[in-house]
Amino acid sequence: AEGLGEAGYSVRTATLDEPEHGLTEEVLAETDVLTWWGHKAHGDVSDEIVARVHARVLEGMGLIVLHSGHFSKIFRKLMGTSCSLRWREADERERLWVVNYGHPIATGLDPYFEIPEAEMYGELFDVPQPDALVFVSWFEGGNVFRSGLCYHRGRGKVFYFRPGHESYPIYYMPNVRKVLANAVAWAAPTATPPYPYPGARAINEKEPLETIPDKHPERQRVG
Repeated sequence: AEGLGEAGYSVRTATLDEPEHGLTEEVLAETDVLTWWGHKAHGDVSDEIVARVHARVLEGMGLIVLHSGHFSKIFRKLMGTSCSLRWREADERERLWVVNYGHPIATGLDPYFEIPEAEMYGELFDVPQPDALVFVSWFEGGNVFRSGLCYHRGRGKVFYFRPGHESYPIYYMPNVRKVLANAVAWAAPTATPPYPYPGARAINEKEPLETIPDKHPERQRVG
């Protein structure tokens, strides 16, 4: 939150132990981009709140999912897969390669940057093929990982970013903060028409755009 504030964004926090996890209808309505980090308490997140966040993403709110948030209910719901991966804690060096120089999230970065000590995440990462891949990580132990993935869901944009851990000061690193600031700018809603299916409900379009001739006059129509 501190890093995003320094980048000029208006930031507020929401935590698991707050009423409605701090994600009330009013808060989400005022949120352009939601950043999600979680670890061991994914199962404690209310399904009602997950559905609420999911609906807002479809309507156009951006979502940035960090590190172990790959197992969060909201990310798995949006991906439709297990989101499983390989992992190892061995204080490994991580080198993140930029593999999509033209993507806005890579703005201002060198060809790669390194994290001195990190938890390893390795392939296969069980997620759908991304709309764009921005970063690939190499770890000291030999594993590789797709560590910056972009998706579109409804009108919303979703970015998964691998770095981050409860024991390492990764979110204080300038390059990591730059990625997060760029990701917020990319994921922010754009000026598009309103999402046509609020609440993910189907629309019964009874009135056709053009007159449909009665092709079976012998049938008795009811209703």
